[in-house]
Amino acid sequence: MTDAPLEGAPLIAPSSTDHPLYDSVVEACRTVFDPEIPVNIYDLGLIYTIEIAAEGEVKVIMTLTAPGCPVAGEMPGWVQDAVASVPGVKDVDVDMVFDPPWGMDMMSDEARLELGFM
Repeated sequence: MTDAPLEGAPLIAPSSTDHPLYDSVVEACRTVFDPEIPVNIYDLGLIYTIEIAAEGEVKVIMTLTAPGCPVAGEMPGWVQDAVASVPGVKDVDVDMVFDPPWGMDMMSDEARLELGFM
């Protein structure tokens, strides 16, 4: 038996959904918006992983709607600032990835409704 990922399966770590800070970190991510789309980046599906260590170190793995996004250089800083403001968070590391690429199927139902896709 092999632990190799299935072909086509995203190589994204699972989020720390059971950590007490998880919901607060998600809410912080929801305060960050793509300036071109009136929906927060969490509901757009741009946040792939929120990993929280026991000591309060947070690692966010995210993407953009397109690699050439005009705010590509700024958005990780916005996410870092938003998450760092959560009480109990000691350190924040934001990694930008483009594999797997973002797709409209990653949006929440709320985002689809807001953008008129439902």
